[in-house]
Parts: sequence; C-alpha cells; structure tokens
Amino acid sequence: MEREHELRMFTVFAQMVSSLRADSSPDFGLVHGLQMADRWGEDSKLMKGKASARPPSNPSPDPDNSPERISPYLSKRGNRISNFYNIMNEGYIAYVADKYDEDKNPNGIVNLGTSENKLCFDLLSKRLTQSDMHQIDPPLLQYPDWRGHPFIREEFARFFTYYCKAPAPLKPENVIVINGGGSLFCSLAAVLCDPGDGILIATPYYGAISMHVMLYSNVRLVPVHLESRMTGSDTRPFHLTVERLEKSLQDAKMEDVRVRALILMNPHNPLADVYSPTEMKDFLEFAKRHELHVIVDEVYMLSVFEETAQYHSVLSFDRLPDPQRTHVMWALSKDFAASGIRVGSLYTENQDVLSAVAQLAFLHGVPGPTQHKVAQLLRDRDWINQTFLQTNRARLKAAHKYVTDELKELGIPFLNRHAAFFVWADFRRYLKTLSFEEELLLWRRFVNNKVLIICGKAFECCEPGWFRIIFSDKTYRLQLGMQRLQKVLKEVEQEMQSEDKLLLSQLDAECKADIVEETVLHPSSQEKAPGLDGLIGLLKRQMQSSDWLQKHTVEQFAQDNPEVFEVFSRLAGK
Repeated sequence: MEREHELRMFTVFAQMVSSLRADSSPDFGLVHGLQMADRWGEDSKLMKGKASARPPSNPSPDPDNSPERISPYLSKRGNRISNFYNIMNEGYIAYVADKYDEDKNPNGIVNLGTSENKLCFDLLSKRLTQSDMHQIDPPLLQYPDWRGHPFIREEFARFFTYYCKAPAPLKPENVIVINGGGSLFCSLAAVLCDPGDGILIATPYYGAISMHVMLYSNVRLVPVHLESRMTGSDTRPFHLTVERLEKSLQDAKMEDVRVRALILMNPHNPLADVYSPTEMKDFLEFAKRHELHVIVDEVYMLSVFEETAQYHSVLSFDRLPDPQRTHVMWALSKDFAASGIRVGSLYTENQDVLSAVAQLAFLHGVPGPTQHKVAQLLRDRDWINQTFLQTNRARLKAAHKYVTDELKELGIPFLNRHAAFFVWADFRRYLKTLSFEEELLLWRRFVNNKVLIICGKAFECCEPGWFRIIFSDKTYRLQLGMQRLQKVLKEVEQEMQSEDKLLLSQLDAECKADIVEETVLHPSSQEKAPGLDGLIGLLKRQMQSSDWLQKHTVEQFAQDNPEVFEVFSRLAGK
C-alpha cells in the first residue's frame, strides 16, 4: 500500500511537471507550511511565494471585478470613497439584513465575524441603569471642550494610571476623548500624514483600519507581511520582528512611499498575540531610529483572560524611547463589552498632536450625558475589579475553550492564544487550490449557509485560507454557528474527495510500469491532462492522507537518494 501511495504521488508530481512545461507561466497561489504542534503533517513549500500573489497593501475594488461606478454628483474624492470596497463590510451588510434571532428569525445569519463581546450584557445593563448614571447638569447639555469635559479626562488619566500600571500619575492634559477608536485612527492619520504617505502595519491586521486612514486622508497602509511558516529566529507563526519592519520600510522607500508612522496592536487583532515588553521596546526603538510616529492600539488590554499571557501596556514603561512620537489609544467598545457606546481615548505627551486632533474632535464629539455615564463607570473601581473583570474573563475563557475544542474535533489548526475575542484558524485544507479566489468562494459559502466569519483577505493576510472566528458570544449561538460551519466543511470535503477519486482514476488508468518516465520525457503524449491547480491540490491531499511525510523527510530522502533528489530539486527550481 505504501509503495502504491508513493507511486500515485510521484505520478501526480510528474503530471505537474508536464503541465509546467506546457505552460511556462503558471499562476500559483502561495503555499506555506504551518509549523505547529497540532498541524496536520508538515506541508512542503511548493514554490517561493511571489509578491504578485499577495493581496494589495490596501483593499482593492470588489474582487468580483465589478466596474467602478462614477457618479457625476460626486467629487473625485467622493467617488473614491463611494467605490471603496471592504470584505468585512460586505459580510456585515449581509448580517444586518438577515440577523439571527432565536424566535423571530431562526434561519438568519449567526455572526461570528464582528468583534464584539456579547457575554456581559447582564452586568452592563444593571450597572448602567443605577441611579448615579442619570444625573443631568446644564453643562452636559451644552457645547463642551472638544477634547472632552475635564471630569472625563481626569477619570481617563486615573484609569490609565491604575490599569496600565504607569510608574507615575498620568496627566489629564495629555488625554483627549472622542467617539470611538475608528475616529482616533482617522484623526491621527490626518494630522500625522499627508495624502499618499504611508503607515507601516504588520499583516494580517484589523481590516477596518484601511478604511479609517484612507477615506478622509487618503493615507495608505504599508504592509509588513507575516507568514505562518516559522523561519530563522521566529518563535511563533506570524512573528513580527524588527528585521521585518526594517525590510518593509526599505521596500517602501524604494517605491518612493514616504512612511510617517507605525501601527502596533497589543493584544493583536486578528492573531490575539500579546507582545512582550522587550518586543514592544524593540519596536519603539526601531521607530525612534527612523523618526516614525507610533500609534499603539491597546483596545483589548483588559481582555487577556489567562494569567500566563501577561500583558504590559507601553504606559507602564519607566521610559519611552520617543515619547513625543508615541500615541496610545483605547476605547470602551471591547474591554467593557460596549461597542455601542462610542467613546475612545488618546493619550500622548505631544501637545501639537493633541491640539490638531482636538480641532477634528469638533466633528467627533461625545454627547455630554454619555461622558457622564462613562466617567461614573471608570471611577467605580470596586465594580470593575470585583464584578466585571473577573466575570468577563471567566466567560471569555469558557467561550474560547468551547470554540477551540470544536476546532480540535474538526481537525482545524489554530493559533492558541488567550486574549481578545477571536481565534485565527487555518482552513487551507478546504481550499481546492491555495488562492484568494478559493478563499473568497469558501467565505461566501459560509455566509450563504447563514454563518459569518471573516476570511484572511479582509485582514490583508498574505496566505489564503486563514479565517478569524469570534468566540465572545452566548453558547447557543456559538453551538449553532459551529454546526453550520461544520456542515459546509463536510460538504466541501465530500466534493474534494469525489474530485480526487476522479483524478486518481484517470491517473491509475495510465499508471503502468513506465508511466513516470513516459510522463516526464513525453509530456505531449498526455491528452486532456488534469489542470495544474487540480494536480497541486490532489498532491497536497494525498500527502495529508497518510503518514508518508513523517516517514520520508526531505533530509532522509536526500541522503537515501541523492541523485533523484538532485533531479527533483532542479525540477522544483524550474
């Protein structure tokens, strides 16, 4: 049986070589292995990923290649904004039009795609309806200081000092309060960059940031592409390093893109990585060397639900490498399970930046009564520590365990992190070819089967097949969402198995003693050979279907068959 399996794989490889010779410019997607303990086997890297196979650094028009609609009523900027496409928006619009409701719409879409915490409504509703929340004084109904009322900036300063573990009390005059994290990204992009400038950001990243920095300011994001395959000094998949930052910065300069800033998310979205203080200091030192502003997004800082994943805010550092270019943002939406309360806060020592953002805060103000409620919430340290944080973290931990246990049952690899609301999962085995087109087809198939998760292309991931799954929801919705996911995956698996059987039957019919030699030496004799993409997918699945790779490592094969290995190496190089 093992000999037969080897022969089948070798035959498929030979057919691939034949197809390559027939078409000298095949269009490959990226193929990467994932070095993880729970990864099935270990994929071979079929070829070095070309830059052109990666998604663009910013979201492109509709991937269905629909023509842009140019309205005579809009300016060029208006048309650019109108035609801006984002996969996350497409999924969310579909969800809003067909929301799942246990009673009113049981066949609606279960949303495991939008990063919201739906586990703590009982705690928030009880606290936000207590009597101290209902005070209405005249100043709350009048125009405020656009940086935020003094009382709320004082509460934010105390809140950051305590929960970020600042070495000294933080100053209210360094705080500005506006309506949410998205507005903070918009405002900072506008005051730190000129149109056409770039901001470094590691991919995958929270896709809406593209919209935040582009729509108003036409600032582009410069990707620092991270890969699942660990190389060199990497300690984990998708490992951000200073070396990768340096390379992307130099690449941008070669393309005449002026990079003005760096965005760091800690904890990270969508990876849920928590960067160590050493890593964060190294990133900040890199930025200082190149005189880059650093926007540090710490919006999930209180949503680390495992003690082993220790979190350290940059505001806890005794010294920042470049305090005048370090700007820390946070919002209530994630850590307080209140995405509908549009309140975000920026802390920076740079008074010029604060002054410029304050001018834009006129357009992004927070209503006075909302500022009062938020200030009351932030100052209630007993409720936060003894009721909310303990319960929220326990619920997040339980929900994370449920979803990751389900993924393990399905044999789907994932990054096992213990922060934020999501799991970054590897669905590459369910793509018929490793391409973003196939990823998009799978994503839309999920949506059509009434479960929304977000595909990696929405986060500008450079590898097709990764998806973000939200787990911060009630158990019954998680159960239904995972059941619908499993149904789609079983259907896809059955379709792929049927296609594999058809391909194998075609190959086995031709598989004589000399079939490999004939295929390699006389490729033109093959009539209606299976397509290259199908052969690559078939070869990959044949490898996964046995322990052949575990028994026959590249090193062992090279040692046992040096001449054959040399031939294969040359063929792979072509």
